[in-house]
Amino acid sequence: MIDSSLHEDVLTLRLNHGKAQVMDLELLSALSDALDERPEVRAIVLTGTGSIFSAGVDLRRILQGGEAYVREFLPLLDAVFSKLFGTPIPVIAAVNGHAIAGGCVLLQACDLRILARSSARLGVPELLVGVPLPYAALEILRFQLPAGPLQALLYSGATVTADRALELSLVDELCPAEELSYRAHTMARTCAQMTSAAVQLTKASLRRESIERIQNLGPDYNETALQQWFAPHTFAKIAAYLERTLGAARS
Repeated sequence: MIDSSLHEDVLTLRLNHGKAQVMDLELLSALSDALDERPEVRAIVLTGTGSIFSAGVDLRRILQGGEAYVREFLPLLDAVFSKLFGTPIPVIAAVNGHAIAGGCVLLQACDLRILARSSARLGVPELLVGVPLPYAALEILRFQLPAGPLQALLYSGATVTADRALELSLVDELCPAEELSYRAHTMARTCAQMTSAAVQLTKASLRRESIERIQNLGPDYNETALQQWFAPHTFAKIAAYLERTLGAARS
């Protein structure tokens, strides 16, 4: 589920889970372990497989697993977002394609975000699906995006093109698809050459307020969000969303 490779001081983590790198218990556990068990490296490149970085949460698993699955899944989702956001070394997102919902949040948790010029769409349509984002996701989005664009993305549920993603600060840079890996690893090596203590102190300072809010305000918010995720009307909304989107794709 996570293809890992180490070259010099840069660790590459490639999401490789099915056709769309959907986020389920197994992928989140594997990513959490990869972040915990990483060797002593100085930078990380996070990328996806094929034309999809990550399509977000596996909503079918949510419906199949019901309340018991959600009670296990949602806290892990929040914890992985927090862990990636708080990783002390620089993380470069090499966004190879679509990054939707939780997949978009995942790349926002990184420090530098490079998107391949392609037909990729980015966005956070959780409210259209009928679920609130976990608290860590909201703080990560608040950290990366200006307030106006963030609200417009959340309340419209829109997904945007690569050029629009750059305008909205969803990514920092666009590059040709064939140059994505080279560009991301060049940036990672630049970060790796910096003094580790200075980089870690700077990153910790930049993200401290967001991390403190996640730690202090997240638990109460997430308990309320959890109740909404497995409410019957939410499951009905998710089922309708899947039929609308997957049904359209099949027709």
